[in-house]
Amino acid sequence: MSLGKKDISRNITTKAQISSKISHNLLNKFLESIKTESRTKLVKISNFGTFYYHNSPKRLGRNPKTKEEYLIDKRSKLSLKVSSNIRNLIN
Repeated sequence: MSLGKKDISRNITTKAQISSKISHNLLNKFLESIKTESRTKLVKISNFGTFYYHNSPKRLGRNPKTKEEYLIDKRSKLSLKVSSNIRNLIN
């Protein structure tokens, strides 16, 4: 089972007993601040993990249906290194 932004927003609404509009805005602002701050430095949330940007190199891609090859440009991706507490909880 996966959680989307709507599910997380709904959980915030019920647990914090606030309106869904406020919880939606709160979640969006939180995610936006993580994205913005991660551009320049590591964002560490204790007992959860560390957000950082990872540069992926240029690579060769292939369409599995047509077998057509194409070049995928290098990208900057937001990544999360999960803390050992969360990793132990999951496993």
